[in-house]
Amino acid sequence: MEILKTLKDRCDPRYAALIVVDVQNDFVSPEGSAGKRGDDVGAAMAMIPNLTGLIDQARKVGLTVLYIRTTHSDWTDTPSWIYRTSQKSGLSTCREGTWGAEFYDGIAPLPSERVVIKHRYSAFINTDLNTVLKARGIQSILVCGVATNVCVETTARDGYMYDYYVTMIDDCSAAYDAKLHMSTLENIRRHFGLVASSHQIIESWSGLPVKRAMGV
Repeated sequence: MEILKTLKDRCDPRYAALIVVDVQNDFVSPEGSAGKRGDDVGAAMAMIPNLTGLIDQARKVGLTVLYIRTTHSDWTDTPSWIYRTSQKSGLSTCREGTWGAEFYDGIAPLPSERVVIKHRYSAFINTDLNTVLKARGIQSILVCGVATNVCVETTARDGYMYDYYVTMIDDCSAAYDAKLHMSTLENIRRHFGLVASSHQIIESWSGLPVKRAMGV
């Protein structure tokens, strides 16, 4: 087990994985369920170029990239889940088999990249994410996506509880309220790990050999 003290250590492709959380139509597109219920998806749309640029660079250095995708259906709905505040207008978010549950434009996993399906806020709850990370020898997770203060934060917190080094990527994450986004970043910084920009992470890979991602 390596001791990963610096950002450069924690971004090392030998030990790190990029976890892209819930960048799906219902959470990012104005035509998705979040946008239609009045949430401001502007920040989510604005961060997409940063995220796709980071994914591209991650592939070049051979970093493990995993995508988290939320789906809901009658098979996974429970009363406590159904009666969340965000669902007062009806169960419309990321319903299984719908356009809203698909990845947002530009987010396209390669055949060699893993997609983990989740049914709750945390990508670690009742999924194989922890098993996949352990099988790849991952010690450090770089977490980003939507929404910063809900699924991204919950995943980051649980990752820390599983003893992963955690880094949240500020300019590849978004919330529907800037104050909530910033509060989460401060909470992560104080208690759970590091906060870094995509540019800082890409800079940490400077000098690494370029690898050809499988499936390109």
